[in-house]
Amino acid sequence: MSLSSASQATRSRRLDDDSAWQAVQTRDRQFDGAVYYAVKTTGIYCRPSCPARKPDRANVVFFGSPSAAERAGYRACRRCKPAEAAATPAWARRIEKACRLMEETDVPISLADLARAVDSSAHHFHRRFKAALGITPKAYAAALQNDRVRGALSRGASVTEALYEAGFSSSGRFYSGASDALGMAPTSFRKGGASEQLIFATMPCSLGNVLVAASTKGVCAILLGNSADGLARDLRALFPQAILSEADAAFAETAASVVALVDQPASQNAIALDIRGTAFQRRVWEALRKIPAGETRSYSELAAAIEAPGAVRAVAGACAANKLAVAIPCHRVLRRDGSLSGYRWGPARKRALLDKERG
Repeated sequence: MSLSSASQATRSRRLDDDSAWQAVQTRDRQFDGAVYYAVKTTGIYCRPSCPARKPDRANVVFFGSPSAAERAGYRACRRCKPAEAAATPAWARRIEKACRLMEETDVPISLADLARAVDSSAHHFHRRFKAALGITPKAYAAALQNDRVRGALSRGASVTEALYEAGFSSSGRFYSGASDALGMAPTSFRKGGASEQLIFATMPCSLGNVLVAASTKGVCAILLGNSADGLARDLRALFPQAILSEADAAFAETAASVVALVDQPASQNAIALDIRGTAFQRRVWEALRKIPAGETRSYSELAAAIEAPGAVRAVAGACAANKLAVAIPCHRVLRRDGSLSGYRWGPARKRALLDKERG
C-alpha cells in the first residue's frame, strides 16, 4: 500500500511499506505525520515514534492519515495521540507566536488579545496553550516577569526598579510569591543570597565524592567531584553570598540517603528537595524524574515529552543547569544516536551511573 507524505522530510516522495516499517522500527520522528501504522490485533493506530511496544510486522498495516485509519475501524493510541499530533504543527506555530509576543513586551497582554493575534477564540487558545506547554498563558507571562526581575536584580537594580522594569503594576502581587519565584526574599537575591544559610556535607561515594547542600526547604545541591575542597568551591560559586556551614550529625541521615542514591541510582530514596529554576527548567526536570531507571531518552524525546518539540536546545540547557545530580537524573539523556553527550560531572560518571542502573 503506497502512502502520501505529509512531513517536511518526506513531502517530495511517497512511502512504501518497507520504508514505513523501517520508520516504525527506529521510531523515526521525521516520519510522524507522513505515515501511521495500525495493529490488527489491538485495533489501535499510532505514529512511527510511538514509545509503545513494537508490534509484529505481520500484524501491521499502514495509512497516510488518521482519518484513513479510523475509516478502516482503528482507534487512536492514547500514548502518542496521533490524531492530535496531526493538528499540532499549525498550532505549534501559533503558540510560538503568542510566546514571542509575551516575551517582546513588558506590558501584560490579555488572553483575548493573545487569542486574537493568533486567530483563535480565547477559550480554544487557552486550552491549546496549556496542552502544548503544560502551563496557562497567565502562568507563562508570570514566569517571564519573574525572570525579568531576576535579571534586573542580578544587574544590581533595586527591588523597586526591578519590579518596574518587569512590568509589575504593584509590589504586593510580586512579593506574595517572591520566595517561590526567586528561592529567597528579593533583597537576599539582590545580594547574591547574602542572608540565606545553607548547610553542607561531603562524603565519599563510588564516583569519587558527593557534596550535599540543603536550605531550610530541602536539598538544593548535589554535586559530584574528585575532592572535597573542589566541591566546596563549586558550591560557593553556585551560592556566592550565602552563609555556608558544615552540617552536624543530624544531617548525616540525609547525606547518607544521597550517597545511597548515587551508589544505587535505581533506588527510590525519599529526599526533600529545594528545586530552584525557571518554569521551563522545572518542566524539563520533572520530565527527567519520570524517566525510569535503566532507560534513556534523547533530547528531542524529552522535548516531545513536555510538548515542546521545537525546544531541543532549551531542553539541553535545562539539563546542563541541573544542580541536583542523580535526584534529577539528567544522566539518562543521550544524543539521538545513543552517544553520551555532555554531563556536568563528566562523561565517565554518566556512563558509570547508566551502567549501574542497567546492572
